Amino acid sequence: MDPATTAAPIQSDCETEIATKTPHSVWSWWPSWRPTSMSLLKTTESKILACIQNDLWARFVTLPNQDRIWTLTLTNKVFHKPAAAKTPLVMVHGFGGGVGLWIRNLDALCRSRPVYAFDLLGFGRSSRPPFPSDSAKAEEQFVNSIEEWRQSVGLENMILLGHSLGGYLATSYAIQHPSRVSHLILVDPWGFPERPQTQTEENRGQGTEVVKRPSPPRWVKVIATVVSFFNPLAVIRAAGPWGPGLVNRFRPDFKRKFEDLFDDDTMTQYIYHCNAQTPSGEVGFRAMSESLGWAKRPMLQRVHLLPPSMPLTMLYGKWSWVDNSSGYKVVQIRDQAHTRVLLINEASHHVYADQPEEFNKVVENICNSVN
Repeated sequence: MDPATTAAPIQSDCETEIATKTPHSVWSWWPSWRPTSMSLLKTTESKILACIQNDLWARFVTLPNQDRIWTLTLTNKVFHKPAAAKTPLVMVHGFGGGVGLWIRNLDALCRSRPVYAFDLLGFGRSSRPPFPSDSAKAEEQFVNSIEEWRQSVGLENMILLGHSLGGYLATSYAIQHPSRVSHLILVDPWGFPERPQTQTEENRGQGTEVVKRPSPPRWVKVIATVVSFFNPLAVIRAAGPWGPGLVNRFRPDFKRKFEDLFDDDTMTQYIYHCNAQTPSGEVGFRAMSESLGWAKRPMLQRVHLLPPSMPLTMLYGKWSWVDNSSGYKVVQIRDQAHTRVLLINEASHHVYADQPEEFNKVVENICNSVN
């Protein structure tokens, strides 16, 4: 497929590369060492977005404090009026991601309603401000930016979908702004379980049946080792000109997941350029986490604060290294009539890319249940 010959025109404003607010760091004087820039990220992302068949409006949304959130709005190019009456779907990516990772989902999900996707503050093409080292304050900065984005875009309410870190932040947002969320969809959400106590010799071998989950992939273990000393993605920046090759080596799955759309390194290049910029959102993430696997403020301790009547669906990849038992604990904590856990077969952590047709079908059915 040649995306350039089939794509619908992209409407865009505020496209000029105005410098966004970024924290000063050791990385800012190293541009020649790292083969990346916001311009290269924009170019790579444009190649991805060229695959979109429907009407796309891509622009920066400016928040009251002048931070900018890179935002996509998709509408069905044929049926505008029915879509305008439907509650919009808002999609929030995970750690180290960006709007380009939804490329297998955007067209399918905008068939009957507007779809919004944005780069979280500190990630992708959005502004990269400083984040506090306090976990609660870092979380609050993320959540406040989502609410200010909603106000700036003018959405009254939404179906809110978050993947991984985006699922954690979407839950925090829904707790603080419940009237704005018509249905909460969490896809392999990060940060729900409490960190287990270290197993002692005394309680080993007592015959307790343990269901084993797939161990975290190698790239997770590598980053987990690094994160205790540096920001989570420092190794990509420190690798300099070898950074893109490092991403290809540790994340070859991204190339495979999108190989029918791109026969080159487009997706791994996108991941590289998203994460080789000045660290910002990952600083906030580090403040919120004890390690990549555990949140300092586990969401299971707060999920009861969601209104009991708020519909909640949790989607997990059956092969994911994220433990889906947290989903069933949420069902026990909340009103079971309004909480569901669904497993997507033959899918790992990136459910939306591993099984896009099944994922899109499930999400579309959820959206249709709203209106």
